[in-house]
Amino acid sequence: MMERQTIQATRRTVTGKKVARLRAQGQTPAILYGRSLKEPVPVSMDRIELSKLLRKSSYSSLITVNLEGEEHNTLVRDFQVNHILGDLTHVDFLVVSLTETVRAEVRVVMEGKSPAVVTSGGLLVTGLEHIEVESLPQDLPEHFVVDVSSLVDFGDAIFVRDLTVPANVTVLSEPDELLFVATAPVAEIEEIVPAAAEIAAVEGAAPAEGAAAEEADAAPAGEPAAGADKAAKTG
Repeated sequence: MMERQTIQATRRTVTGKKVARLRAQGQTPAILYGRSLKEPVPVSMDRIELSKLLRKSSYSSLITVNLEGEEHNTLVRDFQVNHILGDLTHVDFLVVSLTETVRAEVRVVMEGKSPAVVTSGGLLVTGLEHIEVESLPQDLPEHFVVDVSSLVDFGDAIFVRDLTVPANVTVLSEPDELLFVATAPVAEIEEIVPAAAEIAAVEGAAPAEGAAAEEADAAPAGEPAAGADKAAKTG
């Protein structure tokens, strides 16, 4: 279970385009919503503190929002960033109950090194980066650690079904979804593809020659093969 994070929030009445003034004052507009609330609650938070919080959190991190003395257990459900300035512009917090299960995405973290990559020069191809799970909010894993040192040969793979999952957590992602696979080096693939193309070209030409021979052999004695009659008439 991950360490609980806490952040302070204040109610806000400013909405729409007027929130630009809040941002200029170092505040980030956010919203709290959930079944336990009669209606969504617009709030604002210190931009620097909120940015620090999100850098060490994930979608499965349980965050306590202290709204003017009222504590709410929340999960981050969405956030927007100004891609030019890199500043947070808005965050959505889902208020959750500690007695009801929730669904969340848990990130996959790679550990170790694959011998197929390090020793044989192969490539490590990644699949899912997040796993969807369901559990009580306080039981959500911060991440799933996957050790790729078991990928010894090309073709060795790790799937969702191979994850070590706590007993109180249910995985919702398909068990056959790929997480990591070791593949052959690019150089070998580039050698195989042209060779396969040459073989295909040769095999593709052979039936045409064989078909012409069979057609000629199939013509009755004393009669021209296909096309010969036309040539004779035009000659």
